[in-house]
Amino acid sequence: MKITIINGPNLNLLGTRETDIYGSQNFESYLDSLKALFTDVDIDYFQSNIEGEIINFIQNSKNSNGIVLNAAAYTHTSVGIADAVKSINCKVIEVHISNTFSREEFRHNSYLSPVVDGIIIGFGLDSYRLALESIIKGG
Repeated sequence: MKITIINGPNLNLLGTRETDIYGSQNFESYLDSLKALFTDVDIDYFQSNIEGEIINFIQNSKNSNGIVLNAAAYTHTSVGIADAVKSINCKVIEVHISNTFSREEFRHNSYLSPVVDGIIIGFGLDSYRLALESIIKGG
C-alpha cells in the first residue's frame, strides 16, 4: 500500500513556527515515527509553499492508495487544489493540526472539505496518524 502525505505552505516551519498552536516537533521527525509505526505502508511525502506544485503533485499521485492532505492556508483559498482533488480517483483525507474552527473566522471555510473523503481537525500532528489509519482500514 502506498499513501502520500502532502503539506502546504509554511508547514516546513513546524517545530519553530507558532509552537503554541503547532507544537515543537518538526514534521520530518514525526514522519520518521509514522514510517516506524506503519512499516507495511510506503509513505511518500511532499511539501511545498507553491500552490501549482501542490496541484501537480496531487495530479501525479493517482497511483497512491490514498492522500493525506494538509493544504494549510490554501485550504481556505484554493479552488485549484480542490479541482485537482476532484480529478483523481483515490481516497483523500483533509487534515489540520489545529482546530481551525477555534481560530480566525476565515479559517472556518474550506474549499477542500466538499471534495475529500474525510476531515480530521485539531489533534495536533496525530491528525496524520488518524488519517493514515482511516485510509489503511478503508473507512
